[in-house]
Amino acid sequence: MSTSTTLEAPNSGTWDGGNEPMKASYGKLMMWFFLLSDAFTFGAFLIVYGLSRHKHLPYTGEPEAFTFSTQWWPIPEKVFNAFPGFHGVDLPLAFVALMTMILILSSVTMVLAVEAGHRMDKNDVQKWLLWTILFGATFLGCQAWEWAHFISGTEEGMILSDGTRVIGANLTINQYGPPLFADLFFFITGFHGTHVFSGVVLLVMIFINTVNGVYEKRGHYEMVEKVGLYWHFVDLVWVFVFTFFYLI
Repeated sequence: MSTSTTLEAPNSGTWDGGNEPMKASYGKLMMWFFLLSDAFTFGAFLIVYGLSRHKHLPYTGEPEAFTFSTQWWPIPEKVFNAFPGFHGVDLPLAFVALMTMILILSSVTMVLAVEAGHRMDKNDVQKWLLWTILFGATFLGCQAWEWAHFISGTEEGMILSDGTRVIGANLTINQYGPPLFADLFFFITGFHGTHVFSGVVLLVMIFINTVNGVYEKRGHYEMVEKVGLYWHFVDLVWVFVFTFFYLI
């Protein structure tokens, strides 16, 4: 009579199949992988901006005597100094600071939504998600106004060496300085704005699911947490965009 022996692999713990390494689900891990790759993309864009600015001459005169010219890189305070409803008033970076504050507040409300999800508090999740959506949509509206003002330009414009007056900016001409400055502005802030828009769409989707009780039936609000990771990443990236483009 023959006997057979079955050998079982020893349980090694964390990295066995079906487990969640470091308490992170598959969905969270994939979101982290996506955000890491996206961070490399944004990093490459900001490096290009830094190299492009280093290649162009800086303005070395007195700030009060600054004029727009293709010979030097513009001073951000002179470019982004407008504010809705205050035509002709010089408010350097005030509107951009307001946009930044709005986005930071949206990050706070997103944290509160995730925390409410951990408590399985459906009403609080709905409330804080709605606030996050409103802040995100407001930021997009502010960015649309900033783009419109940047494109339309100022009344005085810029006088080229041949006497031509340039007003506004697009991908080929730029009253604020070298055309590359406008190209990078549209590309980098537009790429970030696309991320914010995508985040708002995701927030609307999970808000609708929350109202319909989808996550209550699942027994967890992990989807809110995963979208929250994306939203915090978008907020963090804006800090770097703000620093590179508007402050340095």
